[in-house]
Amino acid sequence: MGTPSVLIVGSGFGGLAMAIELRRAGFTDVTVLEKADTLGGVWRDNTYPGSGCDIPSPLYSFSFAPNPDWPRRYSRQPDILAYLRAVADRYGVTGLVRFGTEVTSASFDADRGRWVVDTSSGETFEATVLVPAVGQLSRPALPAIPGRDTFAGRGFHSAEWDHDCELTGKRVGVIGTGASAIQFVPEVQRQAGTLTVFQRSAPYIMAKRDNPYRPWQRWLFRHLPLTRLIGRLRIWLLAEYATYAMTRHRWLATPFEWRTRQLRRRHIADAGLRRKLVPDYPMGCKRILFTNDYLPALAQPNVHVETAPITEITPGGVRTADGTEHELDVLIYGTGFATHDFLGPLKIRGLGGRELSEAWAGGARAYLGMTIPGFPNLFCMYGPNTNLGAGSIVYMLERQARYIRRMAEHLGRPGVSYVDVRPEVERRYDSEVQRRLAASVWASCASWYREESGRVSANWPGLVSEYHRRTREPDLADYRTVSA
Repeated sequence: MGTPSVLIVGSGFGGLAMAIELRRAGFTDVTVLEKADTLGGVWRDNTYPGSGCDIPSPLYSFSFAPNPDWPRRYSRQPDILAYLRAVADRYGVTGLVRFGTEVTSASFDADRGRWVVDTSSGETFEATVLVPAVGQLSRPALPAIPGRDTFAGRGFHSAEWDHDCELTGKRVGVIGTGASAIQFVPEVQRQAGTLTVFQRSAPYIMAKRDNPYRPWQRWLFRHLPLTRLIGRLRIWLLAEYATYAMTRHRWLATPFEWRTRQLRRRHIADAGLRRKLVPDYPMGCKRILFTNDYLPALAQPNVHVETAPITEITPGGVRTADGTEHELDVLIYGTGFATHDFLGPLKIRGLGGRELSEAWAGGARAYLGMTIPGFPNLFCMYGPNTNLGAGSIVYMLERQARYIRRMAEHLGRPGVSYVDVRPEVERRYDSEVQRRLAASVWASCASWYREESGRVSANWPGLVSEYHRRTREPDLADYRTVSA
């Protein structure tokens, strides 16, 4: 049996999981194409103050590369990036990465059973298998607000933080109250003269049971691995419970809703402000946010939470629907990412030259979140309907890497040119996923999980243990195998 060539696009958690899985299985012709100069994906790019993960590190890490030396339960961006680089070095995949290589398009050559990949530099790559691992949270999204380009002060997205911008004593505005904003707002509040937070909808806030690991705990993690595994299992089980509440029995979320109300009462003394911070949608419909310092920051005297809709951005600041112009020196966009355009600006052409954008005109969809009819030998990492409302995406990425590796092994058999998932298999799967999602909490409000059409294209509808079971062994009957 031969081992086919594999091209991976992206060097974040997904791309590295895939490269390591292949190398551990003996694949030798593996290349990772990375547009940046270093690896790390979102943990390389998101360097805003307070940047960190809201999943505890024992679970937000590779199962095959546990780290007994995490400095704290919820690790910060520098520590996660250092972990990724150390793992890449340890498993010998750093040398597989072609840095400064931005993929612009890819087309499938059916006669040769190979993907031809073009880059911005004009260099072309070819491989039997193409694995886009660009993620759902890698392309910053700026809001379509009139006058955005007229602002005369400093303006930037949180994922492209301007570290040269001095905030001390400045009039700072923040648009957005999502997962990034709740981390950097407390940091900005400590520096800014005034801080105006423009809130479209209030998030559900849960306490973050964070703490530095003590030397004796790290000793236990290193010398008694069972202690580390028990901690990982406990977090995993809690995430499964939360997912069950969001997808099957919403009443199970009631204790969490009580807790969010308790936190608002504890940290927000002003009744008017507290009313502004009450979410107007079911818990879990949008991402639940974990933080200890966001609510206390909003209660500080130099902070104003503005809930009137923004009508335009002016040279001097932001104008809201009540006619008020909020004068600002700095405007920070905490407005998230382009999550529905899964493969971003990549132009991908499959059989017959059909473009992926055409196939996904009604919303992104893929069998098991990985394979698309008419696009042979292409396997997405973190593709449609594989995001989680609770739990660690790293768990999902490892299962996808295992599945793709086994499909690549099939492609290495003599005489096999390519595999193409059967359209009826993908349709049946997508119908099941969308039917289940329609009964979930994620279908009950507008969020980045859901497209404007109402289709939930981001999230997996079940427990991660189900995804593990369904991706354990590929069923080759799901695919059309074409001989060379």
